[in-house]
Amino acid sequence: MSFPSRIICLTEESVETLFLLGQDHLIQGVSKFVERPLAAKKLPQVSQFIRSDIEKIIETKPDLVLGFSDIQKEIARELIGRGLNVFVTNQRSLIEILDYINMLGRLVGEAEKAQKLVQQFEAKLQEIREKSAKLPRKPKVYFEEWDHPRCSGIRWVSELIEACGGENIFAHKVGAMARDREASDEEIIALNPDIILACWCGKKVKLDSFAKREGYEAVNAVKNNFIWELPPEVFLQPGPALFIDGLDQMSALIHKVALES
Repeated sequence: MSFPSRIICLTEESVETLFLLGQDHLIQGVSKFVERPLAAKKLPQVSQFIRSDIEKIIETKPDLVLGFSDIQKEIARELIGRGLNVFVTNQRSLIEILDYINMLGRLVGEAEKAQKLVQQFEAKLQEIREKSAKLPRKPKVYFEEWDHPRCSGIRWVSELIEACGGENIFAHKVGAMARDREASDEEIIALNPDIILACWCGKKVKLDSFAKREGYEAVNAVKNNFIWELPPEVFLQPGPALFIDGLDQMSALIHKVALES
């Protein structure tokens, strides 16, 4: 059986996974937004999230192109039309992310390593859940992925909040599309989160802007200054980063509020 030997990664999660599987030598090109691991930033950049340099990708002569989400369907269509093998996934939950790691492991001939990695992540997730279950209360959390329009977190973020002992105030809005997760200031104020976690996709968060929003002076998170910025490269990519760093960062903040207030 032969396995891919030249891979293009259109998004970040496949890059970090391949590094963890010891198969980073297969990567011929990455997204300009790649941040993890640092060594990946030195690799040739051939793509942004919604557009790619098709000719540059073809020049690398990849035998596999890895992408993520329906948003990249036009890129996938063009690459397939040029005769390339393209594998695009749509993982949206933590279990789907773990399944993806296993799938990618099988694709590159590292099924055993991938399975061990998944088992490590599952054990860490369970450990955090058990620790969080002992908290005296569940702080209400508003995770903001974008500010105009307001957009709350996707399903894997909601699951992460719950695993870390919090209550996602928009657990009923975890659709795959950003428009499914839009929220109004009136809703946010009425739901009165104890914590605001800002993780804007593609731009720097202005933490002081929350207190300036009309009506937010009544929100517990604003009154107690429990507003934090989270790194998009950890929380907005459906890959290993969520388990390696996301669980620790999220649980530290939620546990702080649950125990102090």
